[in-house]
Amino acid sequence: MPDLKTYLAERCAFVDSMLDRLIPSADTAPSTIHRAMRHSVFAGGKRLRPILCLAAAEACGGGKESAAFAACAVECLHTYSLIHDDLPSMDNDDFRRGVPTCHKVFGDGIAILAGDALQALAFEILVKTPVTVRHSAGALVAELARTAGSLHLVGGQVADLEGEGQKLPLEALRFIHENKTAALLATSLKLGGMSADCQPEELAALHDFGMAAGLAFQIIDDILDVTQTSEKLGKSAGK
Repeated sequence: MPDLKTYLAERCAFVDSMLDRLIPSADTAPSTIHRAMRHSVFAGGKRLRPILCLAAAEACGGGKESAAFAACAVECLHTYSLIHDDLPSMDNDDFRRGVPTCHKVFGDGIAILAGDALQALAFEILVKTPVTVRHSAGALVAELARTAGSLHLVGGQVADLEGEGQKLPLEALRFIHENKTAALLATSLKLGGMSADCQPEELAALHDFGMAAGLAFQIIDDILDVTQTSEKLGKSAGK
Protein backbone atom coordinates (compact mmCIF):
# COMPACT_ATOMS: atom_id res chain seq x y z
CA MET A 1 0.00 0.00 0.00
CA PRO A 2 1.64 3.33 -1.05
CA ASP A 3 1.84 6.22 1.38
CA LEU A 4 -0.66 9.04 0.95
CA LYS A 5 1.70 11.36 -0.91
CA THR A 6 2.56 8.64 -3.44
CA TYR A 7 -1.09 7.62 -3.79
CA LEU A 8 -2.19 11.21 -4.51
CA ALA A 9 0.63 11.75 -7.02
CA GLU A 10 -0.16 8.51 -8.87
CA ARG A 11 -3.91 9.18 -9.01
CA CYS A 12 -3.33 12.79 -10.09
CA ALA A 13 -1.11 11.61 -12.95
CA PHE A 14 -3.72 9.02 -13.94
CA VAL A 15 -6.48 11.66 -14.07
CA ASP A 16 -4.29 14.10 -16.01
CA SER A 17 -3.45 11.44 -18.58
CA MET A 18 -7.12 10.58 -19.04
CA LEU A 19 -8.14 14.23 -19.34
CA ASP A 20 -5.44 14.85 -21.93
CA ARG A 21 -6.94 12.09 -24.08
CA LEU A 22 -10.56 13.11 -23.55
CA ILE A 23 -10.33 16.88 -24.12
CA PRO A 24 -9.84 17.90 -27.77
CA SER A 25 -6.27 18.94 -28.58
CA ALA A 26 -5.37 22.63 -28.68
CA ASP A 27 -5.10 22.59 -32.48
CA THR A 28 -8.53 21.00 -33.02
CA ALA A 29 -10.81 23.51 -34.76
CA PRO A 30 -12.04 25.86 -33.48
CA SER A 31 -8.71 26.01 -31.71
CA THR A 32 -9.48 29.04 -29.52
CA ILE A 33 -12.14 27.24 -27.50
CA HIS A 34 -10.02 24.13 -27.05
CA ARG A 35 -7.00 26.18 -25.98
CA ALA A 36 -9.22 27.95 -23.45
CA MET A 37 -10.62 24.67 -22.11
CA ARG A 38 -7.17 23.14 -21.76
CA HIS A 39 -5.74 26.33 -20.23
CA SER A 40 -8.18 26.03 -17.34
CA VAL A 41 -8.18 22.25 -16.92
CA PHE A 42 -4.39 21.96 -16.96
CA ALA A 43 -3.63 25.10 -14.94
CA GLY A 44 -2.70 22.95 -11.96
CA GLY A 45 -4.76 22.06 -8.93
CA LYS A 46 -4.79 19.11 -6.57
CA ARG A 47 -7.42 17.07 -8.49
CA LEU A 48 -9.12 16.52 -5.12
CA ARG A 49 -12.56 15.66 -6.49
CA PRO A 50 -11.50 13.14 -9.14
CA ILE A 51 -9.06 11.50 -6.73
CA LEU A 52 -11.85 11.11 -4.18
CA CYS A 53 -13.98 9.61 -6.94
CA LEU A 54 -11.28 7.03 -7.67
CA ALA A 55 -10.71 6.37 -3.96
CA ALA A 56 -14.43 5.75 -3.40
CA ALA A 57 -14.47 3.20 -6.21
CA GLU A 58 -11.47 1.44 -4.70
CA ALA A 59 -13.02 1.51 -1.23
CA CYS A 60 -16.15 -0.15 -2.64
CA GLY A 61 -14.20 -3.00 -4.21
CA GLY A 62 -13.55 -1.66 -7.71
CA GLY A 63 -10.37 -0.57 -9.43
CA LYS A 64 -9.51 2.99 -10.30
CA GLU A 65 -10.25 2.18 -13.94
CA SER A 66 -13.92 1.57 -13.13
CA ALA A 67 -14.33 5.21 -12.08
CA ALA A 68 -11.92 6.79 -14.58
CA PHE A 69 -14.61 8.41 -16.72
CA ALA A 70 -16.61 9.56 -13.70
CA ALA A 71 -13.49 11.15 -12.20
CA CYS A 72 -12.74 13.06 -15.41
CA ALA A 73 -16.37 14.16 -15.71
CA VAL A 74 -16.26 15.58 -12.20
CA GLU A 75 -13.07 17.54 -12.96
CA CYS A 76 -14.54 18.97 -16.18
CA LEU A 77 -17.67 20.09 -14.34
CA HIS A 78 -15.61 21.54 -11.49
CA THR A 79 -13.40 23.49 -13.91
CA TYR A 80 -16.46 24.85 -15.73
CA SER A 81 -17.77 26.16 -12.41
CA LEU A 82 -14.42 27.83 -11.64
CA ILE A 83 -14.26 29.54 -15.05
CA HIS A 84 -17.73 31.02 -14.59
CA ASP A 85 -17.10 31.83 -10.92
CA ASP A 86 -14.03 33.90 -11.88
CA LEU A 87 -15.88 36.08 -14.42
CA PRO A 88 -16.16 39.85 -13.82
CA SER A 89 -19.91 39.50 -13.29
CA MET A 90 -19.30 36.91 -10.55
CA ASP A 91 -16.20 36.98 -8.30
CA ASN A 92 -14.04 38.92 -10.78
CA ASP A 93 -10.80 37.02 -10.12
CA ASP A 94 -7.64 37.57 -12.17
CA PHE A 95 -5.81 34.42 -11.05
CA ARG A 96 -6.77 30.80 -10.45
CA ARG A 97 -4.34 28.03 -9.50
CA GLY A 98 -1.49 30.52 -9.83
CA VAL A 99 -2.11 31.43 -13.48
CA PRO A 100 -4.31 34.10 -15.15
CA THR A 101 -7.97 33.11 -15.22
CA CYS A 102 -9.59 32.03 -18.48
CA HIS A 103 -11.33 35.35 -19.13
CA LYS A 104 -8.11 37.30 -18.55
CA VAL A 105 -6.36 35.26 -21.26
CA PHE A 106 -9.16 34.68 -23.77
CA GLY A 107 -11.81 37.32 -22.94
CA ASP A 108 -15.20 37.00 -21.27
CA GLY A 109 -17.03 35.54 -24.26
CA ILE A 110 -14.61 32.68 -24.89
CA ALA A 111 -14.38 31.99 -21.15
CA ILE A 112 -18.16 31.60 -20.92
CA LEU A 113 -18.15 29.28 -23.91
CA ALA A 114 -15.20 27.28 -22.55
CA GLY A 115 -17.14 26.72 -19.35
CA ASP A 116 -20.22 25.71 -21.33
CA ALA A 117 -18.17 23.28 -23.41
CA LEU A 118 -16.58 21.68 -20.34
CA GLN A 119 -19.98 21.21 -18.73
CA ALA A 120 -21.26 19.46 -21.86
CA LEU A 121 -18.08 17.40 -22.10
CA ALA A 122 -18.52 16.24 -18.51
CA PHE A 123 -21.73 14.42 -19.40
CA GLU A 124 -20.33 13.12 -22.69
CA ILE A 125 -17.49 11.55 -20.70
CA LEU A 126 -19.69 10.30 -17.86
CA VAL A 127 -21.92 8.16 -20.08
CA LYS A 128 -18.82 6.15 -21.07
CA THR A 129 -18.84 4.63 -17.56
CA PRO A 130 -19.55 0.88 -17.79
CA VAL A 131 -23.01 -0.12 -16.56
CA THR A 132 -23.07 -2.01 -13.24
CA VAL A 133 -25.74 -4.24 -11.72
CA ARG A 134 -27.16 -1.53 -9.44
CA HIS A 135 -26.27 1.72 -11.21
CA SER A 136 -26.91 2.63 -14.85
CA ALA A 137 -25.14 5.37 -16.80
CA GLY A 138 -28.42 7.29 -16.62
CA ALA A 139 -28.31 7.17 -12.82
CA LEU A 140 -24.80 8.63 -12.81
CA VAL A 141 -25.83 11.38 -15.24
CA ALA A 142 -28.87 12.23 -13.11
CA GLU A 143 -26.68 12.45 -10.00
CA LEU A 144 -24.20 14.86 -11.59
CA ALA A 145 -26.89 16.92 -13.33
CA ARG A 146 -28.79 17.41 -10.07
CA THR A 147 -25.61 18.58 -8.36
CA ALA A 148 -24.79 21.01 -11.19
CA GLY A 149 -28.22 22.65 -11.22
CA SER A 150 -30.27 25.20 -9.32
CA LEU A 151 -30.59 23.13 -6.14
CA HIS A 152 -26.84 22.87 -5.55
CA LEU A 153 -23.95 24.44 -7.56
CA VAL A 154 -25.97 27.12 -9.33
CA GLY A 155 -28.20 27.70 -6.31
CA GLY A 156 -25.19 28.12 -4.06
CA GLN A 157 -23.67 30.63 -6.47
CA VAL A 158 -26.95 32.59 -6.54
CA ALA A 159 -26.98 32.75 -2.75
CA ASP A 160 -23.33 33.83 -2.78
CA LEU A 161 -24.04 36.65 -5.25
CA GLU A 162 -27.08 37.84 -3.33
CA GLY A 163 -25.15 37.82 -0.06
CA GLU A 164 -22.17 39.78 -1.39
CA GLY A 165 -21.14 42.62 0.93
CA GLN A 166 -23.49 41.45 3.68
CA LYS A 167 -22.82 39.93 7.09
CA LEU A 168 -24.56 36.61 6.58
CA PRO A 169 -26.10 34.53 9.37
CA LEU A 170 -24.52 31.14 9.96
CA GLU A 171 -27.30 29.17 8.24
CA ALA A 172 -27.07 31.31 5.08
CA LEU A 173 -23.30 30.79 4.97
CA ARG A 174 -23.75 27.07 5.54
CA PHE A 175 -26.22 26.92 2.63
CA ILE A 176 -23.66 28.54 0.31
CA HIS A 177 -20.82 26.27 1.41
CA GLU A 178 -22.85 23.08 1.30
CA ASN A 179 -24.11 23.78 -2.20
CA LYS A 180 -21.15 25.55 -3.86
CA THR A 181 -18.50 23.22 -2.44
CA ALA A 182 -19.68 20.22 -0.44
CA ALA A 183 -22.33 18.98 -2.88
CA LEU A 184 -19.88 18.34 -5.72
CA LEU A 185 -17.37 16.75 -3.37
CA ALA A 186 -20.08 14.39 -2.08
CA THR A 187 -21.19 13.63 -5.64
CA SER A 188 -17.59 12.86 -6.62
CA LEU A 189 -17.50 10.17 -3.95
CA LYS A 190 -20.95 8.86 -4.87
CA LEU A 191 -20.09 8.57 -8.56
CA GLY A 192 -16.98 6.61 -7.64
CA GLY A 193 -18.99 4.27 -5.48
CA MET A 194 -21.67 3.86 -8.13
CA SER A 195 -19.01 3.05 -10.74
CA ALA A 196 -17.89 0.20 -8.48
CA ASP A 197 -21.49 -1.04 -8.02
CA CYS A 198 -21.68 0.00 -4.37
CA GLN A 199 -24.46 -1.00 -2.00
CA PRO A 200 -27.15 1.58 -1.02
CA GLU A 201 -25.75 1.89 2.51
CA GLU A 202 -22.28 2.54 1.10
CA LEU A 203 -23.69 5.25 -1.16
CA ALA A 204 -25.35 6.95 1.82
CA ALA A 205 -22.11 6.82 3.81
CA LEU A 206 -20.14 8.32 0.91
CA HIS A 207 -22.67 11.15 0.65
CA ASP A 208 -22.52 11.95 4.37
CA PHE A 209 -18.73 11.86 4.44
CA GLY A 210 -18.51 14.06 1.35
CA MET A 211 -20.84 16.70 2.74
CA ALA A 212 -18.94 16.85 6.04
CA ALA A 213 -15.53 16.90 4.34
CA GLY A 214 -16.68 19.51 1.84
CA LEU A 215 -17.91 21.83 4.57
CA ALA A 216 -14.64 21.44 6.49
CA PHE A 217 -12.67 22.08 3.28
CA GLN A 218 -14.55 25.33 2.64
CA ILE A 219 -14.14 26.55 6.21
CA ILE A 220 -10.37 26.03 5.94
CA ASP A 221 -10.37 27.74 2.52
CA ASP A 222 -12.18 30.77 3.98
CA ILE A 223 -9.67 31.03 6.84
CA LEU A 224 -6.75 30.84 4.41
CA ASP A 225 -8.43 33.47 2.25
CA VAL A 226 -8.10 36.08 5.00
CA THR A 227 -4.77 34.95 6.47
CA GLN A 228 -2.64 34.20 3.38
CA THR A 229 -1.35 36.25 0.46
CA SER A 230 -2.51 35.91 -3.13
CA GLU A 231 0.92 34.51 -4.01
CA LYS A 232 0.52 31.72 -1.46
CA LEU A 233 -3.06 30.94 -2.48
CA GLY A 234 -2.56 31.08 -6.24
CA LYS A 235 -5.71 33.22 -6.50
CA SER A 236 -6.89 36.62 -5.29
CA ALA A 237 -6.97 36.74 -1.49
CA GLY A 238 -9.75 38.39 0.50
CA LYS A 239 -12.61 37.32 -1.78
